[in-house]
Amino acid sequence: MAKNYKWYVVWEGSEPGICDSWEECKARVMNYPNAKYKSYNTQEEAIRAYRGNPADEMGVLRAIANAQIKHVNYESIPEIVLDSLAVDAACSGNPGIMEYRGVDVKSGAQLFHKGPFPKASNNIGEFLALVHGLALLKQQGSPIKTIYSDSITAIAWVRDRKCKSKIPVCAENEELFGIVRRAEKWLRENTHDIRILKWKTEEWGEIPADFGRK
Repeated sequence: MAKNYKWYVVWEGSEPGICDSWEECKARVMNYPNAKYKSYNTQEEAIRAYRGNPADEMGVLRAIANAQIKHVNYESIPEIVLDSLAVDAACSGNPGIMEYRGVDVKSGAQLFHKGPFPKASNNIGEFLALVHGLALLKQQGSPIKTIYSDSITAIAWVRDRKCKSKIPVCAENEELFGIVRRAEKWLRENTHDIRILKWKTEEWGEIPADFGRK
């Protein structure tokens, strides 16, 4: 009798995504606080659960193919502040399905990951990632005082305390824009001593929080 093959979706783990074996899924969720994952009988079901849209199948498969963690010795680049947080977003289409995350530059550990959100944009994700990072570091009283982003637009939106996206609000992204409004409110009502710096992709390579889907 053929083995009952399973696919696994990891929403919250050391590396979110889709796995084709329990061993790989287990490695991503073991010892990860509040890990979120689930098994599915078919690849199509797993893709639909992770992305919410089967049309994104090729994007998901490319992400799986590029899922290996690339170790970069940032200590060899003195200009980079190692005790820092890097944030990034990925979006399939514009508008499309978006997610964002934050990664500790020194250790490479993922500190947060949110999404997927439908009918969004990369700029919205970059903006929310920055605000999420600021709020998290302040809430935790973290010694980290530097956040890197590779988005000039998101950095400007945070500076102006306003998400200036032209994407219209609809039933599908109403929840997302509720999060955007709360982020804007947080920026208006909070102060912090955290520097937001532009990641120099041309000199340093992709930002540590990059999803590897280019």
